[in-house]
Amino acid sequence: MIRFLLDGETIEVDEPDSAATVLEYLRYALRRTGTKEGCAEGDCGACTVLLGELAGDRLEWRAVNACILFLPMIDGKALKTVESLGGTHPVQREMVERHGSQCGFCTPGFVMSLYGRSIGAAGTRGVPVGDVIAGNLCRCTGYGPILAAGEAVPMAVEQDDGTAAALRAIEPAYGHPSTADELADLLLANPETRIVAGATDVGLWVTKQLRDLGPTVFIGDIAELRQIEEGPEALTLGAAVRYSEAREALARLHPDLGELVRRIGGVQVRNAGTIGGNIANGSPIGDMPPALIALDAELTLRRGAERRTIALEDFFLGYGKQDRAPGEFVERVRIPRPSRDMLVRVVKLSKRFDSDISGVCGAFALRIADGVVTAARVAFGGMAGIPARAPGCEAALTGKAWTEANVEAAAQALARDYTPLDDLRGSAAYRRKVAANLLRRIWAEQHEPVSVLHG
Repeated sequence: MIRFLLDGETIEVDEPDSAATVLEYLRYALRRTGTKEGCAEGDCGACTVLLGELAGDRLEWRAVNACILFLPMIDGKALKTVESLGGTHPVQREMVERHGSQCGFCTPGFVMSLYGRSIGAAGTRGVPVGDVIAGNLCRCTGYGPILAAGEAVPMAVEQDDGTAAALRAIEPAYGHPSTADELADLLLANPETRIVAGATDVGLWVTKQLRDLGPTVFIGDIAELRQIEEGPEALTLGAAVRYSEAREALARLHPDLGELVRRIGGVQVRNAGTIGGNIANGSPIGDMPPALIALDAELTLRRGAERRTIALEDFFLGYGKQDRAPGEFVERVRIPRPSRDMLVRVVKLSKRFDSDISGVCGAFALRIADGVVTAARVAFGGMAGIPARAPGCEAALTGKAWTEANVEAAAQALARDYTPLDDLRGSAAYRRKVAANLLRRIWAEQHEPVSVLHG
């Protein structure tokens, strides 16, 4: 059984299918058809709903994609759909008055994203309207009026209507592990169990590949895995920390990391996707691993009561293969704080700026002293079957003067470090060329006038 709040009413679902989506339940069981299915993969935002949960003494809302959110993941939480707004909310009025709705199919999703911004929901505070709706796609090219509608509604903290107190009274019923110890015991006894954190990737296994996930365990409510620790030497993130929660801490570590997070999906994806999930799924085009590898991040893995710490780069063994034993799970990642003499650059290249998957993601951490590169860590995603370092490039830089000629030699070495594939996100030739150009660009940024670089 699961229990959740919907507009103040407690909804109970007996024996829910662990792979049933919130979108399916809203449309077919509750007949809340305002929530639409556009893509069933978390890209278009037509299914956007707001999910509320307690954060200490306060209630925090976050926009999420209902199409890839599994029903058990809302156990013990509050839910709002477009019907919850009643048709009279200022966002809805502005959308009507400014002609923000054309065919209307995507409109409920836009309304919910803008409503989330209007109440200061997670990932929206101090964020421009354009970034808030980057995870919503309009098929009628109506963005101008939608942006205007969003700008017209001021941001304000929503007054609690009693939802927080009602949530405290709800006893979660599904049986998620509530502690890391419980999770460790469960996985030790049942190592075949599928771990689900934000479901931004696993959700597509169901909606697009029609896969049977088998036994699953949902870890999003485990407090120990949601911790963020900022220290003088390193930033440590629990595996279940969501990207929207980690963004500010990562930006303080280095601004390029904050900008990279800004381009990981839309707000809805960042409100669900987790640091550990992005690592554990082993995708060769995951955005964050190349940056963390360049910064010499360490991964803590846990199996039962035993823990081991490995370099993040050693976790990825080959395409679809990671150094993780049965029953073992990612517990946290530790990212050393870059020193003041370290030059750090992280660049994501994709066909579409917002809410798109990387074609190539390059990360560079260079220590330069008196014009000499004393240490170099260079890592790329999208260039191989795993996110990986560029040993030839690093060797061509380390111990050499930071000159254009030596940078050119290192850029040429990249072609020997990787054997990229041709796919719909880019040809192998394109990937080799842009990878080399990213290194050339770093040198040029320091030595060429801005007018030359930017025209």
